[in-house]
Formats: sequence, structure tokens, C-alpha cells
Amino acid sequence: MSRNKFITEIDINASKKMLFPYLRSVSGLSQWVADDVTIDEDKVYNFIWDGEDHKAKLAAYKLNDFVRFEFLPEEGEEEGDNAYFEFKLRQSELTQSVSIQVTDYTDEEDDEELEDMWYSLIGALKETVGG
Repeated sequence: MSRNKFITEIDINASKKMLFPYLRSVSGLSQWVADDVTIDEDKVYNFIWDGEDHKAKLAAYKLNDFVRFEFLPEEGEEEGDNAYFEFKLRQSELTQSVSIQVTDYTDEEDDEELEDMWYSLIGALKETVGG
């Protein structure tokens, strides 16, 4: 199965320090990116969308900079080319404005649908943080 790498960058009117907890913490992610997010004792995140569980691990992060969640292979899937999503906080040196760069490496092939989804999710985040 081939995956599609979708990247978009969306401006948000909030500081990197204020935004980062919404990108990494269970409570922050639950407010905008999924219907619910939990974490178990093995530090496996469970993103719940439309009643379906999607298990992921925190693959990498740098405080106030970026976070990457890599989805665990489902039963019958091979390890190695796992789907993931990543958020990078960008700050313009010239204007000091902040944006979120989203990378979504997924089975979904319709870039227009992915763009609509991420703009909607970031819109919910903007409402949450007042950005």
C-alpha cells in the first residue's frame, strides 16, 4: 500500500510556547485534533475518531518546536512504512508571526480532502487558543 505525504502550513495568532501543549499533551490534543485522546501505561496514544481507535507513539519532539506521532501498524500490516502526522511550529523572523506546518503521511490520497480536514482542525485550535 502506498502512502501520500501531504504538507500544509497555516498561520495562527499565538506564541509557540502557548501552542505546544495543544500539540503534545493528551488534554491539548483532545480539544482539537480528535474526538478523544488517551494514553496508556506504555505511553501509547489512542486517537479516537468517529468511534475508531488509532494507536500511535510519540516518535519525536522538540519542546516548543515540533511533535511527530507515528501510528502503530494494525493487525496484518507490516512494520516500516507507518503512517504519521507531524506538527512544526514556524516563526517568521521578519514579522514574528507563528504558523503550524502539518505533515500528514497517510493512506488518504485526496489532497483537497486532507487540506479541508486540516484547515478545519486548525480552525478549532484557533478558536480554543483565541488565535
